[in-house]
Amino acid sequence: MRVASVTLRSSNASAGLLLYRRAPEGLELFLAHPGGPFWKDREMGAWTIPKGLPEPGEELLAAACREFEEETGILPKGPFIPLGVVRQKAGKLVHAWAWEGDADPAKVTSNTMKTEWPRGSGRWLTFPEVDRCAWFTPAIAREKINSAQAELITRLETALYPPSPGA
Repeated sequence: MRVASVTLRSSNASAGLLLYRRAPEGLELFLAHPGGPFWKDREMGAWTIPKGLPEPGEELLAAACREFEEETGILPKGPFIPLGVVRQKAGKLVHAWAWEGDADPAKVTSNTMKTEWPRGSGRWLTFPEVDRCAWFTPAIAREKINSAQAELITRLETALYPPSPGA
């Protein structure tokens, strides 16, 4: 699959990276759990690939790398495997790439964000954009990740382990 040099600016699109490693037990995927009060007690379907909005004129892969580093404190290093685009339930398009590496979830550091909580209360909270990260097998990752992003796991597995001819 060829990676296009694409720039985009839309609040309806984001770019992200899926970090993976090949452990003795098999493939493992590094996912992020969003910080803040809305996500505090949510697990299944709440986890995500680190992602965010591209800056004006910024290429999508560059945005994905920047967002990954901002949300985890980890500098991504290619090569990158293009995973295409998925559309989440609310309509947001997520452009994604995968890269092989390793990371210690206990050492993750995230940027912070500010939001009004509860909405309309006039009370502003500051919290980490990502409150924790963890490694998961593909099966568990599919349960934890935003349901639309589960397709990215399937695409990565197909890229790493293509079906044999005639299978």
